[in-house]
Formats: sequence, C-alpha cells, structure tokens
Amino acid sequence: MAPLHGYTVVDLSTGIAGAYCTKLLADGGAQVIKVESPQGDPLRRWSASGADIDGDGALFQFLAGGKRSVAAGAGDADLVNDLLAAADAVVWSRGSAVAERFTPQALRESHPHLVVTAITPFGLDGPWRDRPATEFTLQAWSGGIVGLGRGSADRAPVFVGGQVGDYLTGAYASAATLTSRMRQLEAGTGELLDVSMLEAHILGLTYYPVTFFEMLGHPWRDARKLTIPGIAKAKDGLVDVGCGTAQQWFDLCAMIGRQDWIDEESPLSITEMANEKAAEIHAWFETQNADDIRDLASAFRIPNAPVANGANITELEHFQHRGTFVANPRDGFTQPGPPYRLRPALLAAAQPAPRLGEHTAHYQRSRPTPIERPVADVVNQLPLNGIRILDLTTFWAGPSCTHFLALLGADVIHVESTRKPDGTRMLAGIPVTEDQWWEKSPIFSALNTNKRGVTVDLQTDAGRNVLRRLVATSEVVVENFTPRVLDQIGLDFAALQTIRPDAILLRMPGFGLDGPWRDNPAFAYVIEAASGVSWLTGYPDRNPYEPYSIGDPNAGIHAVNALLLALEHRRATGQGVMIEAAMVDAAVNIAAEQVIEYSAYGALLQRAGNRGPVAAPQNLYRCADIDEFDRLDSWVAIAVADDDQWIGLCAALGEPDWALDPSLASADGRRAQHDLIDERLAVWCQTRSGDDIVRCLWDAGVPVAKVMQPHRQTEIPQLHFRRFFEDVGHPVNDTTPHSTVPVRFSAGPERFHRTPAPLLGQHNHELLAEIGFSADEIVELENEGVIGYTPGSARRAAAR
Repeated sequence: MAPLHGYTVVDLSTGIAGAYCTKLLADGGAQVIKVESPQGDPLRRWSASGADIDGDGALFQFLAGGKRSVAAGAGDADLVNDLLAAADAVVWSRGSAVAERFTPQALRESHPHLVVTAITPFGLDGPWRDRPATEFTLQAWSGGIVGLGRGSADRAPVFVGGQVGDYLTGAYASAATLTSRMRQLEAGTGELLDVSMLEAHILGLTYYPVTFFEMLGHPWRDARKLTIPGIAKAKDGLVDVGCGTAQQWFDLCAMIGRQDWIDEESPLSITEMANEKAAEIHAWFETQNADDIRDLASAFRIPNAPVANGANITELEHFQHRGTFVANPRDGFTQPGPPYRLRPALLAAAQPAPRLGEHTAHYQRSRPTPIERPVADVVNQLPLNGIRILDLTTFWAGPSCTHFLALLGADVIHVESTRKPDGTRMLAGIPVTEDQWWEKSPIFSALNTNKRGVTVDLQTDAGRNVLRRLVATSEVVVENFTPRVLDQIGLDFAALQTIRPDAILLRMPGFGLDGPWRDNPAFAYVIEAASGVSWLTGYPDRNPYEPYSIGDPNAGIHAVNALLLALEHRRATGQGVMIEAAMVDAAVNIAAEQVIEYSAYGALLQRAGNRGPVAAPQNLYRCADIDEFDRLDSWVAIAVADDDQWIGLCAALGEPDWALDPSLASADGRRAQHDLIDERLAVWCQTRSGDDIVRCLWDAGVPVAKVMQPHRQTEIPQLHFRRFFEDVGHPVNDTTPHSTVPVRFSAGPERFHRTPAPLLGQHNHELLAEIGFSADEIVELENEGVIGYTPGSARRAAAR
C-alpha cells in the first residue's frame, strides 16, 4: 500500500500552493477531499495561455489527480464539519467562500485532533498578515528578483517566471504536514502550521544572503551581470553551459581553443573574467551546433544542458529514456510523473481529477465517522527527534534537505573528508592564508546548524569500515554524489541492506540514476535549463536568464517529502526503502504548466520580462530612491490581479482620466493596453520613494513591493515578528542571523537553531566512540589520516 493509505486530508485551499501540497500528499496515498464552493475552485478555469476551457482546465487536472470533490454551499457547514471530524489534516488558504467560513484558528479550536496547515502570503499574524500579495510581489520582497545578480544592468531586474514560488510553498507545506503527522501519531493531537509564502520564496530564490552579508561584510553580488556563457545561441538553437568553479572556467577556455586566457593568478572572479571575454565566447558558440557544444562540454566535465520548453522537453532523449512524462489519466495531455521515485514502488497510481461535486452525494449519504484518538500527556517539541540520519551530501541541494530535518529534531551526522570537505566551505572567498579559513563560510554555516560533523576518508578501507559502522546505527542515509560514486565506495542499496535491512537510502542525483545524462554534472542552472524553468525567465527579445537559485533548494524540499513518505512506510512495515529524488524531476514538476499547456492547448508559453498571466498590469517601475551602492536603481513591483485591485489603484493614483477609460475596467482590456499603463505608472513612480509607493498602494488594497536587496531581508518587519531569523553563535565566527523554516509550528519548537554548524571533524571522537571505537583506535585513525580536522590532513598523513 502507499505510505499514506488511510490518511485523510480535507483541502480547503485555492491556488497552486495548496493544490500542489495536497497533490504531493495524494501521490503518497492520502485520501484528499477537496471541498469547494458550488462555483468551483478558480483553478478549474485557469489557463496561463488564456485558452478557452470547456470543463476543467489541464493544470487543475494535473494538480487534482486522485482527489475527491465535495461542493459545499452556505448551508453545508455540518457536512464540512463531519468531514473534518473524520480527517487527519486540513490544508487551508484564502480565496473561497468555504475557506472563509472555516478559519485556521476556528479549525484548530473545533477540531483539536487535526493538523491544520494554513498557507498565506505573509503568515497568519504580524503587521503584514492582511496585506495583498501575488507571487510577483513576494519575489520582490524576498530579494529573489535581484537574487544572485541575475540579468544585466541595462534593463530592470527580472523575476523568475512560471509561478515557481507557489509550487515551492506547496512542497514546504506538504513537508510540514508530514512532519507534524509524526508528532500527531505519537501524541494523538494536531496543531496549527502557519506557512508563509514569503519565507518559502526567501529559501528558494536566495542563497542565505543575510548570513553571507553579516559574516563577510559585503553582499554576494552588488550588480546584475550575465552569466557567461550561460544560456547562449548556438548555430541551431539555445544551449546552456555554465562555469561554477575556476576549474570549469579554465576548461571552457581550453574547450574553445583559448588556453591563453587561463590565468590562475588573476584577481578577477570567474564572472568578471567571463564577462570580459563574453563577445568572443558568444561568437564561438554561434559557429557550433548545440549538440556538438554539449558533447564537448560533457567531455570537459563542464555543466551543460539543453534549454527546454513546453514544446521540446518531451523529445529530449534523457526524459524519454526515463519515462519522465506521462499521459493525464482523464484527458490524455502530457504531464510530469511524480517528482521522486520510491523502491519498492510505493506511490499511488495516477488517477483522474474529480468533476466539481462528484463525491458530494456520497458523503451526504454516508457521513464519515469521527476517529477516536488517545491523547499523550507529553508532546515532543521536536517532531523528528529520535531519527538518525547519515548525511553524505555536499553543496546546496542535499544539505538543504538534511538541514530541514535537523532543524526539526533529527540527529544529522554530516560526513566530510579532509581530502575533500563540503564544497560550501570554499564559497566564502576567504584567503587560505587566514587562520581556519575553512570554518568561515556563511553558506556552510547557514546549511548545517544542528548537525554533528565527522570526517572520514572514504578512499581508504579503514574509512569505508567507519562508514559501514555509522550506517549500522542510522535509520537513513542521504547522498547527492554523481551516481557512480556510491558504487565505487560499495554502498548501493543492496549493500546498505546487508548492514541494516530497514535502512532508507535517499539518493539525490542531478539527472537520475539512469539515462544518457546520468553522469552529467548538475549545478542549479543546468537543472533549471533542462526542466524549462529558465525558459520563462527573462525578456522576449533576449536569451533566457538562468534563475541560478531554485534548482537546489527545490530539490531539497522535494527530497524531504520523499523521505517522510519512506519513513511512514518503514514505521508501518519495518521495511527499508530506496528513494531516487533526482533534482531534474523535482524541477520538471514545478515547471509542469509549460508542457501541460502545450500538449493540452498547443500553446507555447513565452517569457515576457516582468509581465505574467496572473495580473495586468504587472511590472517593475523605477522609483526615486538612490540605492545603497549610490545608483538610481531602486524598483517597486506592482501587480493588479483583479478588477477590485484596479479600482484601488485608480483611487491611489487620484483617478486620472487615462485610468478611468472603460476599456481598462477588465483584465483583458488592461492586458491589451499594458504598454500605456506601464508608461503612466513609470511616470507616477519615478518621483516617489519606494516606501511612499508601498504605503499608498497597500492602503488601497493593491499588491505592491519594494524590490529588496536580498541581504536586507532582516529589515522586513513581518520577518522580525515571526522570528524567521535567529542569531547563531559560533566558536570561530561572530554571532550571525540565520534563516529558519517557512513554517511556525504551534506545538514547537520555539527556536529552531540549537547548535552552530560543526567545525571540520568536530565530533569525530564523540561519534566514533558512540559506534564502538576505543580511544586508541580513534587515535590510530587520526594518525593514518582517515579522520582529521584540517583540509588536506589525509594527504599529509599518507605522505608520511
């Protein structure tokens, strides 16, 4: 049976975030009862391309597969309460008459057994709790629009297209719900989970900018610069080739025959060197076929990918080999399969989405019976307490997965080696001449609090023996190597089961464990390009921009969901599980709308700068503020998502004659005259400060935001109110704010960060003693360089 068989979720949400949350739960086997108003969820009528929908829209069908539908009018409160009384969880968001009659606080009071997952833009409490927002304005507030310096300085910064933040929020909401289920099973009571979409955007679209800035005294980047080559024009189309390390830049120089550019002593960063040679690099690319460029780049081990979109993604050989896309079980259009794979095959088989009210009569005839749940005296404030995880991951995707688990109580043992420490230790740019330079990376610190650290040289027999003994004491092993590495160290799933039959192995390869791209290096930008996320990001007259941010954390939170399902299966059966949570499969799912729109309606979605299908007008407008870098480069985001918000905008502008044109009263009319509206709003904004614009438009009920520099996130009062950042001390670094998770759990914890990120090898003695090594054996391992405390100590020991 699927892991969540017998688990019932009432879905009172509207919009993508709630729908994707409950889709992930339904994929895991939960019975999801979608309670709608008699008019139906607006998603039933949604199409990003504006297709004429007869019946239920294709995106709705993808998100609602396998769910049940109950139509509940104003007089059906008793029916809804009966459904809630027999359920285990409820997912709630604003937007429907049904949801407004059952607020999260009321649900918690009247049904204390329920896990109530509430999804709102800013959170249920705090100074911004009732402020209007869209994904576009949330990206602006998060700092994700300027992100890691995406774009070029001659244009306005640009958001990440495709409503990716809504999907990311849904994945976090699902993970939080499953985490709380573990406490619910123990205690018999539920709790309120307060999910903030803004905080999910911060974790998915920015790279721990506050911690970086506070520890190092400067932002990651202070200007927009194109990544070179990035997404470039080949002779026959687009190709994505990226240089994330100095070695990859040197290899690119060799690949295009410009070894004379290689300068290991250059004071310039990789980005600066590449931008300096951009014209020549692009000229070379335009003389080559895209496939030939990718073959060459792969031979040089340079990350690369095709640039996928809704029209071409299903034809890519890797996805065909892996069966990544499937037919919708109701209308037959193409959609992604689930974002992870479990072995044994535990996910629920695909089922069609329900018609509106299809199951209303059934539940009216057969009212569900409330479940009696024994209540424990003590509620564990850390729902994952008692779960031990061996963390073999590095960089961002894998550590972000295990970090979420560590913040919620799991005992996470982060394994590195002195021969090759976690790559994020190298990202700070600290000179190697500085004392303990490897301990001063803000990225490593932000990703690894609450973990214990051990160093093990897995290239030695003694090190592999240590690893096997660690495995024997761990419920879960997580790794994100390229697939061949685990085979080389002799720890595939079969080997793992000989050590511990009930262990769970979570593998997080970039492109999966099979297929022609199996061994390709997987950085965020190539995952984004290959999945279609990049295609919708940027301006229509330029190549797409790489978001360069969401591929890793998106993979991380999807892997959390997969692992929680596996733990549920293990709890019920005692059986181990092998999980394949490929980064690209998670990305394909959050970009699903592109292939769905193309296969269902023949519409190829296109990037449109800062415009989008949800709101009109929607754009960035320069305001009068001089930014902290002494530039006239400050922007506000404005998005009008409905006619009432347009009326509010007109009132805030003083009802000028142009805005009162009757043709602008409808969304279609505003979209048709978007250029005119942009011109007028640009003039209105350019003489005002960002704070004045936000105050004026928010008071009028219009979604608006300042485009924040990401390292200024701590200045947002809503984040301060929710204690999203917590100060973390460290034995080497100053006390620094660290982000938490985008959920507040009413049953705790009150504080997420309990211990700082471990020093290299900090817990060697402690952990090895726990698994039975004597003090003399541990000293011998140190002398042999199997364990150590400084980078390179394994090599130095071997040389003695």
